[in-house]
Amino acid sequence: MEKINQAELKEFLDEKVQLYNSPKFIESDPIQIPHRFTVKEDIEIIAFLVATIAWGNRKSIINSGNKIAELLGNAPHDFVINHREHDLDRLLRFVHRTFNGIDLQFFIHSLKNIYENHGGLESVFKKNATKSSIQPAIHSFKKIFFSIPHPERTMKHVSDPLKNSAAKRINMFLRWMVRNDTTGVDFGIWKTLDPALLSCPLDVHSGNVARSLGLLSRKQNDAKALLELDSSLRKLDPVDPVKYDFALFGLGVFENFK
Repeated sequence: MEKINQAELKEFLDEKVQLYNSPKFIESDPIQIPHRFTVKEDIEIIAFLVATIAWGNRKSIINSGNKIAELLGNAPHDFVINHREHDLDRLLRFVHRTFNGIDLQFFIHSLKNIYENHGGLESVFKKNATKSSIQPAIHSFKKIFFSIPHPERTMKHVSDPLKNSAAKRINMFLRWMVRNDTTGVDFGIWKTLDPALLSCPLDVHSGNVARSLGLLSRKQNDAKALLELDSSLRKLDPVDPVKYDFALFGLGVFENFK
């Protein structure tokens, strides 16, 4: 794409946001699974679990997300809080790529600890966000998440921005929870965090499109690249910068934009 000025770029991307930030997006995206729930705690727990396994083929992610919901009796919060140890046995049959039943069992243990001793998921992220970024809150969340005895292997399934990770899956989860759009895709059920602090879920698709559009120059999709992309997107819309995730992802996945 030939170089365009910032006003033209904003207009182009705003049009793509309108196109892709619509209820149709839900039909082919893992966000459809938390959309089946209505209670805040159910939505955030299943959303966190689905976002955690969100890598690879989207159809496969959706299938695996549905399996998690079924294993939790389609009552995620109730299962997390009220399960007995023998209820966790059935989770051992779960596997999605490198995330397996041992990991899922620990995630349930840790979520129970977070809801019983730390005020829930929203509270943990809220306490540790700064005035300019939510990334330090992800680092603190990981520390709290693994503050109880845990399998070493499970730690790789929660990213840490302070170890130079773009933390794509947690940033996607946070977009789902915090960003309140008018079309009913993102939930906006976390009212204590400002959408302006959110970071774009940076992956192969959004990264490549961002580079093509001159929004990103760094070649690796890491925490430094995320900082650069955040800065570019906040210039286009300081109030709701991650709405452009829909544009970047849609251009990459649905339009094969180069």
